[in-house]
Amino acid sequence: MTTHVLETPEADIAYDVRGPLPTADGRPPLVMIGQPMDASGFAVLASHFPDRTVVTYDPRGLGRSTRKDGRVDSDPDVQAGDVHALVQALGAGPVELFGSSGGAVTALALVTAHPEDVVTLVAHEPPILSALPDAQAAERANAAVREAYYGKGWGAGMAAFMAMTSWQGEFTDDYFAQPAPDPAAFGMPTDDDGSRDDPLLSDRSLSVTAYRPDVEALKSAPTRIVIAVGEESAAVLTGRTAVATAELLDQEATVFPSHHGGFLGEESGYAGQPEAFARKLREVLDKAV
Repeated sequence: MTTHVLETPEADIAYDVRGPLPTADGRPPLVMIGQPMDASGFAVLASHFPDRTVVTYDPRGLGRSTRKDGRVDSDPDVQAGDVHALVQALGAGPVELFGSSGGAVTALALVTAHPEDVVTLVAHEPPILSALPDAQAAERANAAVREAYYGKGWGAGMAAFMAMTSWQGEFTDDYFAQPAPDPAAFGMPTDDDGSRDDPLLSDRSLSVTAYRPDVEALKSAPTRIVIAVGEESAAVLTGRTAVATAELLDQEATVFPSHHGGFLGEESGYAGQPEAFARKLREVLDKAV
């Protein structure tokens, strides 16, 4: 693996390349992106593709990548510009792209703006709240997470987030009638360290969940787009957003093993089934060959 830094006017983007460029097998590089997860989250998944050139990166402001634009938000269009610059820097032509969570939203923004960059996109559980039939209620639930975080700190915010993302089905009056979840019940700290810059719980993530895809641009793009959903996630928030986003594109979501973090290993604390997940990802990508 080699590590590089792509310097742009607004950010210095750190990225890792596993394997040769140009690729040894003639296949496009396989790029894996997340948000707010950095490259380290893809280490296990990448290890299951020893025959492929795999590229991972840290989004601007996360991990090793620094910002020079004076902003702190995670706007998908801005992030897509960074991934476009990365694809250009690789110099290997269009790529195959796996995007997880907010990274899947970034990937959809990239295909919208630069469809020539991506041969096949696998967008795994993009949290696009506007696609849901209960979008207004989902946005209210998401706002309550931020209120808990800003009001009581990280533990309260994360407990609220976990309660929201584990809720089965649409957000009904029963959901909003529940008492605020106890952080201790989720193994979260109850004290407040005073920080309010968490990339997931703060307003920094709002532009990700508020993103509205350009459906017609995505449908007309030459990119093969596959919306993926975890088999354990179908009834919870990110599974429902995946299914709803697929419906916007006139397709059915492709079922992958495990949950929202199905590609993560034991070291993550949220282990999925990375070997089975990698097999499914390989199967989906190979269909385009």
